[in-house]
Amino acid sequence: MIISRQKEFKDILRMLKERDIFIIGCGKCAAKLRVGGEPEVLEMSKKLKAAQKNVVGWTVLSSACSINSWKEVLSQNPGIKKAEALLVMSCGGGVSVLSGLSGKPAYPALDTESVGGFCRDEVIKEQCSLCGECIIWMYGGICPISRCSKSLLNGPCGGAVDGKCEVDDRTCAWDEIYERLKTMGKLEYLGIIHLPGDNTKRQRRQRV
Repeated sequence: MIISRQKEFKDILRMLKERDIFIIGCGKCAAKLRVGGEPEVLEMSKKLKAAQKNVVGWTVLSSACSINSWKEVLSQNPGIKKAEALLVMSCGGGVSVLSGLSGKPAYPALDTESVGGFCRDEVIKEQCSLCGECIIWMYGGICPISRCSKSLLNGPCGGAVDGKCEVDDRTCAWDEIYERLKTMGKLEYLGIIHLPGDNTKRQRRQRV
């Protein structure tokens, strides 16, 4: 699951200079997180109209980042043709896909934060940072790059108080890593010194 949060409305208006807008939501992650499903799209439409924007239509695609046919989207949503721009309530992947297929300016209504998960009706955030060099098994299945506020690979910084990080008051990831490795009988992993990650593995392949 891609974790996203809605931008401040004033920030959306700041980038959205066009007047005729078509809103597109996402029925997968954004809907599950209640930041881009039908209720949120309808609320966004009300706000845009109140801000003197002309909302020519809206839809919630089953998955904004995975579209089989742009012609099918157009046939079901003819109002898109009248739009000067799209406001996309999905992760950055959906914005990118829709911008490329539509040929129209596509603006993100959400900020994409991380890759998370969904378990027992609970959204679990910051599970993966897409580093391209996964060694999560050495940390008991807890990613320090995502879960530690400072992305430390070699143990805690010493700044936590009562198990809470001094940066943003979240639970110290290294407390959790220690307890998880202890339960698994793998505390020897804490003695391994990790060199900085290979950032070239973050690079995406260029199209030939």
